[in-house]
Amino acid sequence: LEAAGGGLSAMSELALEEVSAIAAIYCGQDECEVLHVSETEGISFRIQTSAKGPLETDILLKLLFSLPINYPSTLPNISVHSEQLTRAQCMAVKERLLEEAKRHFSQPMVHELILWIQQNLKYIVEQDETSACNGKSALSTQATADAGVSTVLLHLDHMRAKGKYVKTVEKWCADLRLTGRVMFMGKMIFILLQGDKSNIKEYMVLQKTSKVDVDSSGKKCKEKMISVLFETKAQTEDRRYNLVLFQP
Repeated sequence: LEAAGGGLSAMSELALEEVSAIAAIYCGQDECEVLHVSETEGISFRIQTSAKGPLETDILLKLLFSLPINYPSTLPNISVHSEQLTRAQCMAVKERLLEEAKRHFSQPMVHELILWIQQNLKYIVEQDETSACNGKSALSTQATADAGVSTVLLHLDHMRAKGKYVKTVEKWCADLRLTGRVMFMGKMIFILLQGDKSNIKEYMVLQKTSKVDVDSSGKKCKEKMISVLFETKAQTEDRRYNLVLFQP
């Protein structure tokens, strides 16, 4: 962490101590991975852990925590991913974690949140399934908090594993209910996305933290050369255009 942090004087000592402690606790293979460290944006890391779901099945969770530079005076951003849960269930888990985080405001909270979800995942998933059966949306709180359709234009530096890359992006967009297009213009590559702002944020987390491409030696690697060229709230008249889904 010290090597990755270089210059983290702006971050609170509490945050750095907490991340170091969590890395020591979750020290198994792939259990804890520091993804991004910045003096201006804070630190992002991913925890991989398991928790009991309905019928006492083990569910593997990938929890992404982004701690702002003024954490814990500001709540962390949290993303939840699991191949064993639906997208709606992952969002429901995220909502409950954010609610629980408010109870620990101004205190180091990440380890408490991990323990809490390990103990409560089963009940959250069961409640979400019950709500779905009753026709109620488990995402209503999130939709209200982050309402609005946005349009984003991304630039990629390169795309070596073109087929796999496009299929992965297409799957993410289907899961997140985004529409868009991958555009190849000579050597330039662009991704145009439109959808709920909160879902676009989730997409960006996946784009930056998943091994979606390969490097020059053919080894799987993360996308480190992506930039946001344009982002705006879609106007009503813009939304009538149904963007073609990823046709290069």
